[in-house]
Amino acid sequence: MSDAPPPPAGEEQAEPRWQPVGPIDRRVAGVLVEKAKTTPDGYPMTLNAIRTACNQKSNRAPLMQLEAEDVEESLERLRGLGAVGLIEGYGRVPKYRHYLYKWLGVEAVELAVIAELLLRGAQTEGELRGRAARMEPIRDLSELRPVLASLKSKGLVVPLTPEGRGHVVAHALNLPNESERLRAEYQHGSAAAGPPATGPAPSGPAATAEPGPAVPGASAAEAPVPPTAPSPTPTAPTGIEPQVAESFRRDLGELRQQIKQLRADLDDLATEQRRLGDDVRNLKDALGG
Repeated sequence: MSDAPPPPAGEEQAEPRWQPVGPIDRRVAGVLVEKAKTTPDGYPMTLNAIRTACNQKSNRAPLMQLEAEDVEESLERLRGLGAVGLIEGYGRVPKYRHYLYKWLGVEAVELAVIAELLLRGAQTEGELRGRAARMEPIRDLSELRPVLASLKSKGLVVPLTPEGRGHVVAHALNLPNESERLRAEYQHGSAAAGPPATGPAPSGPAATAEPGPAVPGASAAEAPVPPTAPSPTPTAPTGIEPQVAESFRRDLGELRQQIKQLRADLDDLATEQRRLGDDVRNLKDALGG
């Protein structure tokens, strides 16, 4: 069964029914969307396959170690909310699929973005584009930003930092206490970093203040650079050199992020290969082979 999108525009669609859910339910829902888009041959998914995908060490934050009972209880909760369904006709092992297109009221690319936020939490636009692009084509930030704007208008995505470079967003399915803690964390980080300097470097005690915390989830290229104490070595003269250094740091950060993503994708492929091998063995056992 494919990851079928909602009816085309113009056809009657039910009103979205989404609501905040707990971290295990978010992980299970995100996994069902991810696997439907990236490995459709293994979808719908068995309970064991969902558990394995929830616990994998790549493309997940935070890492979890769920038991089968945890996943089964989550699936029952999500079924009660209309977000997940049990599919029959796939042999003796029950399989599950998601109904998040209608449950959330989103399109294909929007669902890919939400799934990445469900699987990894708050992220910068740059991180989110690279990760969601493995599910749906998103060539650059100019293609991602209208999608984020649509999701914000639907109340499904919330900004955690001001728009611009390093802009961090999160999904809105967190429970109220989680949302408050997340907003406080990013507001504290922004306040500690302070406004960007526009004049000469300050002197005295302010010049040696401890740097504020970096924005969580930002890549090396996108994290704001806090003020630091003056360096004893001479600084480069005003002109092209600082621009070259900044460009180098940005490119290096992007390359590191791409390498990290490639490693995560390789881990995913290895996990899927093991899972498919298990499914083949289970099928042979069921057929008496």
